[in-house]
Amino acid sequence: MHASAQRVVDEARARGLAIEVREFHEGTHTAADAAQAIGVEVGQIVKCLAFRAGDEVVLALVSGENRLDERALGEAAGVSRRAIRRADAAAVRAATGFAIGGVPPFGHPAPLRTFLDRDLLRYDVVWAGAGTPRHVFSVDPRELARVTGAVVADLSTRSAEPPSPA
Repeated sequence: MHASAQRVVDEARARGLAIEVREFHEGTHTAADAAQAIGVEVGQIVKCLAFRAGDEVVLALVSGENRLDERALGEAAGVSRRAIRRADAAAVRAATGFAIGGVPPFGHPAPLRTFLDRDLLRYDVVWAGAGTPRHVFSVDPRELARVTGAVVADLSTRSAEPPSPA
């Protein structure tokens, strides 16, 4: 198993969660790619997004069919919308220990405040990245919230919905 994926397995075990990592050589770079490779709905894919909330890097675990509402993330994190911005690749690597495209929801060098999109709770099983763009694991979203210490919040705007009028 790839060393990054093994780190995720080891961290899951340390948190009382047994996971089985699956590898897809064609990659799972997008939520649609992952859903197609795994054979599940796009909504069951967990996008693990790193954002700056002021000076802090936080994680937003968002359903693959949704787009993150940065204002909602700011409210959940207790900062203004203006304080929310996507973390760059260097900040993601420094905060998580993983490169963009393979960031798992846990297994980082230090704990990160984590927020889980309430829409993920519609499913019995969701799939998250396991340290590389080719490795994923399945988990009950309630267990994912538990092991990450995530705050469950309404974080997203469904991508299929038209934007609200300004």
